[in-house]
Amino acid sequence: MSKDIIHTDAAPQAIGSYSQAVRVGSTVYLSGQIGLDPKTMELRANIDEQIVQVLENIGAVCLAAGGSLDDVVKLNVYLTDLVHFPKINEQMSLFFSKPFPARAAIGVASLPRGALVEMDGIMHQTI
Repeated sequence: MSKDIIHTDAAPQAIGSYSQAVRVGSTVYLSGQIGLDPKTMELRANIDEQIVQVLENIGAVCLAAGGSLDDVVKLNVYLTDLVHFPKINEQMSLFFSKPFPARAAIGVASLPRGALVEMDGIMHQTI
């Protein structure tokens, strides 16, 4: 099975040796996104802004893949402080529609560029 690389300027450029997303068949694997503004490549200032920016970035990659956040079936959330977990729930209820994707929330010691949150996921589309 072939794989297609997904890329958009509406999400931050990769800051390493990876692609924003990779499609294999009807599944799109979304790379981790942190709260970088795609225009300036600067990290948003606080956890609330970072969560929103991460979700906007993931949404932009989904759109570039021909889908939307509604096509996300699995989301992984990495937080440097799990005290912010309720903020994730609040924003997810605004960005995603029911039925919500499966999700894991994991506390980590640190993230790239000093980010407070990172998310990656899996998107599935009926082809």
